Amino acid sequence: MTTKNLLVELFVEELPPKALKKLGEAFAAVLANQLKALGLATAESVVTAYASPRRLAAHISRVWLKAADKAVLQKLMPLSVGLDASGNATPALLKKLQALGADLSDPAAAVAALKRAPDGKAEALFYDNLVTGATLDVGLQKALEEAIAKLPIPKVMSYQLETDCELPGWTSVNFVRPAHGLVALHGSTIVPVKGLGLKAGNSTHGHRFEALVDPVTLRDADSYAEQLRDEGAVIASFAERRAEIAKQLAAAADKIGRGVKAIDDDALLDEVTGLVERPNVLVCAFEKEFLDVPQECLILTMKANQKYFPLLDAAGKLTNQFLVVSNITPDDASAVIGGNERVVRPRLADAKFFFDQDRKKTLASRVVGLDKVVYHNKLGTQGERVERVRAIAKAIGQHLGGDLLAQQADLAAQLAKTDLVTDMVGEFPELQGTMGRYYALNDGLSSEIADAIEDHYKPRFAGDDLPRNMTGVIVALADKLETLVGMFGIGNLPTGDKDPFALRRHALGVIRMLVEKDLPLTLAPLVAAAARVFGDKICDAGPALTDFIYDRLAGSLREQGYSAQEVEAVLALQPQRLGDVPKRLAAVRAFAALPEAQALAAANKRISNILKKAQDVDAHVSALLLKEPAEIALHAAMLELIPQANAQFDAGDYTASLQTLAALRAPVDAFFDGVMVNAEEPDLRLNRQGLLKSLHDAMNRVADLSRLVA
Repeated sequence: MTTKNLLVELFVEELPPKALKKLGEAFAAVLANQLKALGLATAESVVTAYASPRRLAAHISRVWLKAADKAVLQKLMPLSVGLDASGNATPALLKKLQALGADLSDPAAAVAALKRAPDGKAEALFYDNLVTGATLDVGLQKALEEAIAKLPIPKVMSYQLETDCELPGWTSVNFVRPAHGLVALHGSTIVPVKGLGLKAGNSTHGHRFEALVDPVTLRDADSYAEQLRDEGAVIASFAERRAEIAKQLAAAADKIGRGVKAIDDDALLDEVTGLVERPNVLVCAFEKEFLDVPQECLILTMKANQKYFPLLDAAGKLTNQFLVVSNITPDDASAVIGGNERVVRPRLADAKFFFDQDRKKTLASRVVGLDKVVYHNKLGTQGERVERVRAIAKAIGQHLGGDLLAQQADLAAQLAKTDLVTDMVGEFPELQGTMGRYYALNDGLSSEIADAIEDHYKPRFAGDDLPRNMTGVIVALADKLETLVGMFGIGNLPTGDKDPFALRRHALGVIRMLVEKDLPLTLAPLVAAAARVFGDKICDAGPALTDFIYDRLAGSLREQGYSAQEVEAVLALQPQRLGDVPKRLAAVRAFAALPEAQALAAANKRISNILKKAQDVDAHVSALLLKEPAEIALHAAMLELIPQANAQFDAGDYTASLQTLAALRAPVDAFFDGVMVNAEEPDLRLNRQGLLKSLHDAMNRVADLSRLVA
């Protein structure tokens, strides 16, 4: 029996464009996985997903008409239940064998053919059963139902279909969009399956307006994409259609001028790919007077509202031309171009109106308006929040740069949220911060303040830039700390994948600024200072928040390529100045490469265990109580090397500090070989424990070296 290729298609009404790619991939993947699980498709079967606005389809190569029969060793029952005291089959066993279709003409022979094997503590009877392989019509029906059930549907619709029976009537169906056709072809043969109230056939429909024939009758599974393209005017593959759009966008931009290119936006490209079946890129334009509006506003309204691709010149400035991806290809495209230009004009006029109106009021005059905007029912209004951010920003600014920096941070923090009550941000929330910068410059404020207003939301996502000046860094830090401390203080913590206030992102933002800017700020006092501005509005969540930040830091460092051991060794000490962490990690990595590293790490772990069992050990050593040559030698080596290592540590040269301590390996090894730490004499015991305590403190200033034990 040979294999043939399989094609399954659901023809539906227009699918949600933002979800189309995921829907197409999921439909094909579940369908193929189910067929492979049933033995109808092989591990070598190639799965090709198709998804257009009006169809989900999958082409699967090398599919069997019937799966191979499979021998299965089936457990029947415990031996004590299946056989009586004489070793004969019990009625329960005979009934079970009969249900499985076993030959019971000779019961003794049937029992003798059973296998006995341990099953836990008892012995059980097993039956060699030959399971008949699934046929394609049965297996595909199951796979299709599973694929439909497991689609990641954003929102389900309910609709009515006429019942397929002699009596008239209707049946209710739930799916992402109403389905109107089902294709299932194994080679050129229709597989008689049903789905969503539809029977499978071999015909589908092409482009709503430009198909050459309707319906498109498919010759076989392999002709699907070709016939849809040639007869139905549809590029069925999402990836091919996306590539075609990208190609046409680049070609159209090149014709306009050197260096001109369409805005790079993968999400927009995916969404437009989900809107058209055969793309046709057209060049449109709008009046140049609209370019007086900040380009971010124009770009956003064209992308978000119209799904257009704005064009940028070689300098990255917006031009007055844009690209439209049409779903039709008329001989004369002027009507389509004119229609899109008429549609975009009111959108741009709205943006210009908002911009002109907003500039009639200063940002400073809008501060009072924040008192009417609720931030959180337990934390008050945006106005109250701004006052908290101001207080935190002033304190950080004073610490980092004195009065001038504190004043700049205070002003930027006071105005940072005022664009939330402007018309433009009310229409386009994505422009918060961006519009604040434009309006600040319009008010005559310095670029330092204006940039800080825009940048205080940064970093917005992984890999985003940090604020471009120190004022922006301070306000961004204050804003994120206020959010973290406030939400932790009222118990609004992230759970699982739910993080509605983006606390994980805010924590990573705090970490990045402290580390990458190497700010001379310590974490616990910073959190405590932020908590004080809330007064009695919140509970003390400082320890929980600092642990949360260290957890985020650990994850970030592992993603950067540091080993779990390196990260654990450094963060076990919870270093308060996060800017030191990269230097500590570099020192630990260099130390771990030394030949003495593993022995010292193991000794450090041994010392930790000894000190845990001892009580109230002081790092104090009396030279008079040193008796054994090994402890005298260790003490002498420590007196020589530890001051040197401490000086290097205090100078920030962590690598040199650890390498200096590496020279203690030989005297440490000799100490453990020749000295009984827990001596019977209390004075000797305490003195030796004090010696180890001094050594432990010196060795673990950079990191907890015991975490490096392999």
